[in-house]
Amino acid sequence: METDCIKEPLPSGTRLLHIGPHKTGTTAIQGALFAAKDAMPAHGVDFPAHSRHPMEAALAACARPAMMGDTVPTDKHWTRLLDAVHSTGERTSVISSEFFADAEDDETIARIVEQLGGERVHILVTLRPLAKIMPSQWQQYVQNGLRMGYDNWLEHMLRKAPYEQPNPSFWRRHRHDRLVERWTRAVGPERVTVVVVDDSDRDGLLRTFEALLGLPANLLRPVPDAANRSLTLAETEMLRKLNVEFRGNGLPDELYSKLVRNGAVMHMKNACSPTPQDVKITTPRWAIEAAGAIGAEMAGTIAATGVRVVGDTALLSAVPETAEKASGAPRIAPEVAAQALYGALAAVAAAPVRHTAPAKARTVHQTSSKELVRVLGHRCLKKLRRR
Repeated sequence: METDCIKEPLPSGTRLLHIGPHKTGTTAIQGALFAAKDAMPAHGVDFPAHSRHPMEAALAACARPAMMGDTVPTDKHWTRLLDAVHSTGERTSVISSEFFADAEDDETIARIVEQLGGERVHILVTLRPLAKIMPSQWQQYVQNGLRMGYDNWLEHMLRKAPYEQPNPSFWRRHRHDRLVERWTRAVGPERVTVVVVDDSDRDGLLRTFEALLGLPANLLRPVPDAANRSLTLAETEMLRKLNVEFRGNGLPDELYSKLVRNGAVMHMKNACSPTPQDVKITTPRWAIEAAGAIGAEMAGTIAATGVRVVGDTALLSAVPETAEKASGAPRIAPEVAAQALYGALAAVAAAPVRHTAPAKARTVHQTSSKELVRVLGHRCLKKLRRR
């Protein structure tokens, strides 16, 4: 069903809070808004965040943990963003972080809304079909240390009640009807807009933001971001198996953040683009149909809340054709593996080396391989912490 379109921008002075959720075009929007940060004030709109994505501030506001091994967010991150928002005065401002979708109780949401400006706050939720979100979200969880394969993960998320393991955040984020209901209870339906993203219209979401904010057409432009691309099946499987070894050897989480996610994986994504020969992550038919049924239920519940819905809600329950699954195990190209390894080595090399007096120790040949890996990991981490 095709629903409302935006005829008038939000009132001047609105504080537009885009809460995601994840995998619904959030990075594209954040990149475009940040790139237009200096041009928007001429049209009465401010982007008060100090970076493209104020992730730490959102995590602190929602009292959620950081990604595996990252610095724990504090109230200072949230306070800094609040100060920047309040400094915009009576002007319109826009804040975007998908991690606001992780707020799970009414008290937390009410506090966030009140601190941002109370009645001036308007909530924007962007949605895509679950069938398209699931493979992207699984590989993102793998980038945060998940060791479970895709088919097994789907079984847990869709067939094994209470559907909370291994990632309880998935349905907190992607049971979209409950997400909309939580935030609607805080601000009322008249101050919530839900946008159904149409992947066939590549710039449609940018145009929707322009209409909501009263910006000129095409002020917001796509910003290429190779670091945000999804991993191929082979890349994800390589990383997943590394996660198994990482956990099995008891290495510290901080090492994973610095060397794996922000070293090997980040460099691999920046240096290597997927080719038509790369195998994508494919979702089995039973899971796609289950996702479509849930999407239809969610669309109905969202419509009943009375919030404004922009876009075609039928997209949320559409059941796409599944790609034919490749035979055999996915194979990663030598160049891709080399770039991943280089990324990890570069992260280690960036840490200053400090020479200390040698200590008495067993020889390498007297030490088990598992213990060697653990000792090496801790030594690398010590070097990284000295930076």
